[in-house]
Amino acid sequence: MTSVEEERPRAPLAGASRRWVRLLPWGVAFVLCVALLPTTIQVLTADYGLNGGIASALAIAQSAPLLLAVVRPLHAWYVIFAADAAGALALLTVDFEERLLWPFPPMEIVGYIGLCIALALRERRRTLLLVWLVTAGANTGLGFVTPHGTNAMSLLLTILSGVTLLLVAALRERYEAQRRLAEQETISEAERGRRTLLEERARIARELHDVVAHHMSVITVQADTAAYRLDGLPPDVREEFTSIAATARESLGEMRRLLGVLRNEETQGELVPQPGLTRIGQLVEATVRAGVPVEFTRCDADVPEAVGLSAYRIVQEALANVVRHAPGAPTRVSVSESASEDGARLIVLVVNGPPPGPSVAPLEEGDTGHGLVGMRERVRLVGGTLDTGPLPDGGFRVAALLPLTEKDLT
Repeated sequence: MTSVEEERPRAPLAGASRRWVRLLPWGVAFVLCVALLPTTIQVLTADYGLNGGIASALAIAQSAPLLLAVVRPLHAWYVIFAADAAGALALLTVDFEERLLWPFPPMEIVGYIGLCIALALRERRRTLLLVWLVTAGANTGLGFVTPHGTNAMSLLLTILSGVTLLLVAALRERYEAQRRLAEQETISEAERGRRTLLEERARIARELHDVVAHHMSVITVQADTAAYRLDGLPPDVREEFTSIAATARESLGEMRRLLGVLRNEETQGELVPQPGLTRIGQLVEATVRAGVPVEFTRCDADVPEAVGLSAYRIVQEALANVVRHAPGAPTRVSVSESASEDGARLIVLVVNGPPPGPSVAPLEEGDTGHGLVGMRERVRLVGGTLDTGPLPDGGFRVAALLPLTEKDLT
């Protein structure tokens, strides 16, 4: 059932969001059919003197398939082309005035050009070329039997049909190329966002490993040296400390093996302590040297290393965004501790105003960093909340609330 539905032909503009746009091709085909059908009958009978029955049959065969051309233009072309050729031959049986056009009256040319537009919107280049060659060949053949010695209408139809097929096909291919390019850009943007998220998560995992590995190493050392530091330990207690040290070493080894999956070949191991609250002042000083006036409110609270690292990275990314996108904007950085009924919290606030003047352009127009994606991941890691957004005066605000109590972190 699905394969049948997929092969069902669709009208041009069938994918449009508005209903009147989807119905437009049908409306155009209906107007052409209604206008050409009686006109063809009238002209063939009154002007050319053709039998009324034959004229009516030819008019129906030349006009009605225009409705079919909306979804199956090639099938419609078979019918209309045969009817036009039959009409030209039928006109040879009557004696019409020399001023009248042959082999194709004007209404037949209008209908054929409309059919060529439908063909160019749906068919491939090879099919369009064959259609035009058949049209040119038929017009050339009819030129040998012209009743009045001139065959200008055959040449006119050949030229008009060729130009119509070429132009409409070119416009269709240009539209298709632009649509595919837009789709590819959308896919690429989604892939870039996904890759950025994965890279930031891997980066957080590496930094978290360095934090946790330090604590695991301390546990191992304490457990291994407990028998030497503490006198009079019972044998079962010594065995327990030995088991704790072995478990800690095994856990540390598993973590390092997991980290090997997250690291790429170019990434080197982190051998230095991870930054925390005490390093935020250095960030502020570097930003001031870059030409951004920063007011900093320090916090010397003793916080968990994971929280301190997250706070440092949030301030680092926020200040980098100010330097990139609002150089010279006055900025305020505040790190403070707050206590509430839900437990202690670390409040990280970075607020920048608008750039000092319109002449100051951003140093980087594109998004080159991990930005808000990395901030959200770090806040989620420690169970906190993040609030970001533009300010009415043209500045930007980044506010993070990070829990400090063990209950909130778990």
